[in-house]
Amino acid sequence: MSASPFIGGQPLDVDLPLHVTEVSKGDDTGPTFVMLHGFGASSFTWRHWTPKLAGRGRVLCVDYKGFGAAPKPADDRYGPEDQAELVIQLIDHLGLKHLTLIGHSLGGGIALLAAEELCARKTQVLDRLVLISSPAYRQPLPPFVRMSERPRLTRLLIRAIGPRRLIRTVFRSIVRDPDIVTEDMVKSYAQALNTTEGVNAAMAAGRRILPENIDQVSEKIRGVDVPVLLVWGDWERVVPGWTGERLAADLPNSRLVVLERCGHVPPEEKPDESFAVLSTFLDENR
Repeated sequence: MSASPFIGGQPLDVDLPLHVTEVSKGDDTGPTFVMLHGFGASSFTWRHWTPKLAGRGRVLCVDYKGFGAAPKPADDRYGPEDQAELVIQLIDHLGLKHLTLIGHSLGGGIALLAAEELCARKTQVLDRLVLISSPAYRQPLPPFVRMSERPRLTRLLIRAIGPRRLIRTVFRSIVRDPDIVTEDMVKSYAQALNTTEGVNAAMAAGRRILPENIDQVSEKIRGVDVPVLLVWGDWERVVPGWTGERLAADLPNSRLVVLERCGHVPPEEKPDESFAVLSTFLDENR
């Protein structure tokens, strides 16, 4: 399977239901960045960041199970805890060290779960964590996620209006400036919904988008003792701003940055400004 033409690099054969693209090789002594996209998205999300991040170390962009170019098995194991387990298996399989996990939206929730496990191991594999508009506590779900609870109706809707129109409508509703939603974005994010397997996987993930034991999971957040960068937009409509504020209070070594005139997808809406924030964080926490 090929890598995304938008981020370049080479796909890795990892024998897991993931699609991993190595954008930059780096070396064994330098940092490794593992990038996890949001719900309904793919590694395409990181296309503005990866060329700049590649100069800092090894960059691995992960399409996690059910999304992008990743396999979409009909096993219904699409909860964030299932995805985090696969990310941990990937880290162990590749023997990754000096690791920075970077996650957006659902990918941030997955990264947080993986970080909890890595920190509990006391193996000092994880150096840093970056959470962008990431769920972490019990919260109301947005309409496009609640659609997963009515699979028959959702399938009919997708068939009637088409994946591209659905994706265009959803993305325009979660960004501050709808004009930033390009046809390349729509085409890339809609691709997985062109198949029955992709639609089923998205709905399975949507139905379990918050861990069943989320309150117990939230209690473990204080155990993530590495430097953490939290990035939110001031026009966030998917994961409420109070989530970032509560994470900043619960995480022992964290910094919250709120970007002005930005919605749910800072790497898409404010690519230069959001990467500058990331760059400063990385420089301050080498």
